[in-house]
Amino acid sequence: MLGDDFRRIEIVEVGPRDGFQGISQFIPTETKIRFVERLFDAGIHRIEVGSFVSPRAVPQLADTPQVLEASRQLSGLAAQVLVPNEKYGRAAVEAGADVLAFVVSASETHNMRNIRLDHRQSVEAYRRLVDMLTDNVRLRLNIATAFDCPFEGRMDDSAVLSLLDVLAPMRPDVELGLCDTTGRATPEQVGTLFEKARKRLPAVKNWALHAHDTYGLGLANVFAAWRTGVRIFDASFAGLGGCPFAPGATGNVATEDVTWMFSRMGVDTSIDLDELLAIAREGASIPGGTPGGRVRQAFTGGMKARFSQVTAPAET
Repeated sequence: MLGDDFRRIEIVEVGPRDGFQGISQFIPTETKIRFVERLFDAGIHRIEVGSFVSPRAVPQLADTPQVLEASRQLSGLAAQVLVPNEKYGRAAVEAGADVLAFVVSASETHNMRNIRLDHRQSVEAYRRLVDMLTDNVRLRLNIATAFDCPFEGRMDDSAVLSLLDVLAPMRPDVELGLCDTTGRATPEQVGTLFEKARKRLPAVKNWALHAHDTYGLGLANVFAAWRTGVRIFDASFAGLGGCPFAPGATGNVATEDVTWMFSRMGVDTSIDLDELLAIAREGASIPGGTPGGRVRQAFTGGMKARFSQVTAPAET
């Protein structure tokens, strides 16, 4: 039997940020807002609605303040935004963001390419952000390229852990996410790093995995992280995504795939898969997007069954 801790997870929908950021053709703001509303109605109660970054760097997300404003009208939604420094973090808080996701890369090369800061500068930017935040604003610390870097290759665990040693103590209640930015991580690698990190930082209670599915291992990596006790998972509807600063990386693990897997395992996600699949089908048709995932195709290609027919049986 699975204990209560094994029976529920939180899926953080990152499609409106990670899924959209690499699409060159601008998606109308109204369309983005409608996707957020529909994802919320499907049972996803934490959504990364965009980024507070330079619009020159990521033009697709220049309308994040407008999307965030609309998202705040959804009672019960935790609206999350990604920020690279204290300046944009302050702007996001003033705009009403519920959760800030600060990102720093384990690879200094990627950090320079991604946010144009070296590690020392990112550490100081994070320190200033922590000092600025009040207790009512939740904080996610994302360690990008935690497993692999498009420029430096496979990351050494010790480099990741050393960076965490510096950053994690600055805010004890931080939610800490390890990110497979390139999608090259393997389940063994994911499980090993999370085991080491959780043992090294016992004060951190909330761990998350941000997985990409470039090599088809996204869902396997999610399962490997879950086996170590991770209960928060980023995912993108229709498997949309890809970092503009990580050449070759494709989309995140698909939200519908993560939902289907855990529901089959008897783990509660709170998400209506039928509703989510309808959203994913529409998302897969966004011009310029590169959709991924398998469940959407399976349900569309002759294996369709009502969600009530594919969930795990009740325990007897």
